[in-house]
Amino acid sequence: MSFQTPDLRDRQSAAAAAKKALLEKFRTAAQDPGLAEKEAARRAVAEARDKRNAEREAARKAREAELAAEAARQAEIAEKARKEQEELERLITAEKAEAEERLLAEQKAARDARYAARKAAKKVRRRGF
Repeated sequence: MSFQTPDLRDRQSAAAAAKKALLEKFRTAAQDPGLAEKEAARRAVAEARDKRNAEREAARKAREAELAAEAARQAEIAEKARKEQEELERLITAEKAEAEERLLAEQKAARDARYAARKAAKKVRRRGF
């Protein structure tokens, strides 16, 4: 025989008693009337949390939709301003081209007048008038 104080049967019975005590502890906890109240309170808190999350999500989506609409309005305004700027630049360019044409026409008319005056003066000199 061995000199172990708790022999195999003592150890097995102690383990079985510990298991029974643990099982009994969980049984009493499961049958506790306060457990249902605690579970109901947890469910109420979870439902309230889910409701708040849903409200926050709806508010976030509404805010995103509002921001998207505002961005679309800003893009439309920017596009309109760009088109107006292009139209203004086109008008300015056309005006400059017209002014350049007028200047060239005036310069040509002055040059032609000088040429005609020279020719007339030469003609007068030749004839002796």
